Amino acid sequence: MKCDCRGINVLTYFICLSFIPVSLCLMQNVLNLNYWQCVMKRTDQCPDMDIKIFLYSSGAKRKKLIDVRNKNTLRYSGWDPSKKNVIIIHGFNGTESKTPMTIIRNAYLNRKDYNVFTVDWEPLTFFPCYLSSLSNTRLVAQCTAQFYAHLTYSGASAYDIHCVGHSLGAHICGMISNHLTHRQHKIIGLDPARPLVDRYGSAEFRLTRDDATTVQVIHTNAGFLGEAPQVGHVDFCVNGGRLQPSCAKEPRNIRRARCSHFLSACFFAASVSERGKRHQGVPCTSTCEPLSRSYGKDVPVSMGFHTPDNARGTYCIQMRNSKACPFD
Repeated sequence: MKCDCRGINVLTYFICLSFIPVSLCLMQNVLNLNYWQCVMKRTDQCPDMDIKIFLYSSGAKRKKLIDVRNKNTLRYSGWDPSKKNVIIIHGFNGTESKTPMTIIRNAYLNRKDYNVFTVDWEPLTFFPCYLSSLSNTRLVAQCTAQFYAHLTYSGASAYDIHCVGHSLGAHICGMISNHLTHRQHKIIGLDPARPLVDRYGSAEFRLTRDDATTVQVIHTNAGFLGEAPQVGHVDFCVNGGRLQPSCAKEPRNIRRARCSHFLSACFFAASVSERGKRHQGVPCTSTCEPLSRSYGKDVPVSMGFHTPDNARGTYCIQMRNSKACPFD
């Protein structure tokens, strides 16, 4: 269902969030004469035509659309039950077929030991419709949970499935567990979205450490577009976790923030591509500050794909941006 929604212009909201109370921003919204044709779903029926799930496999030339209504859809699409499975979910104003999600997808495909599923909800999350996108995350999570159940029913072990989400996609990964009998095994949240979620999102509608046996979060724009640390069982702060050095050349604050937010996906993809445990962080404070004292017992922990399931705490890591991870 489509409806006319009065939305807060995203750039205006970010400026308001930084300088004046939210109540004044909402008042500005009432006076705003601009309107957008935002899509806000008012249904709980899955599958939904605006939420598509694709399978990529290293041996196939094209992606395959998964139809959970067909019990043989996985077999006909080339799903390999001997491989592990990853579900990748994009964030606000994104799509599964563009960067940075394609960078993560290709990193997994190059490993050749994963079935790669991508969730595309582009029709429900386009700029500037952030408020309706927030509302639509509930349905996206429900429909993805339906697919998750279909996958396990088809023989996949929950232990061999993990969900990787960027921005709002990270919160969707967490919300999937609201619709499952047993919580997921592993979730990796890439700079989970902060705007409005931090103030108004209950634990049921955001990523928390209760959503999976292991929840890892990578922070690259904490406190602005991304949530502050201590979201998961283990949190990694990359280059301080707030603004990335390679984004400093961007001319405006919002561009620097978006660039930093974007890089969480690229840094994670780098860990997927690396066969060894190269990207390692050291313990730091919950605010991403170096520890004041070191007793020589700080054991480094690998970030991203190679992080041990039993890792706990907050870790800081220094990484360089790669030219293979362009920001647009």
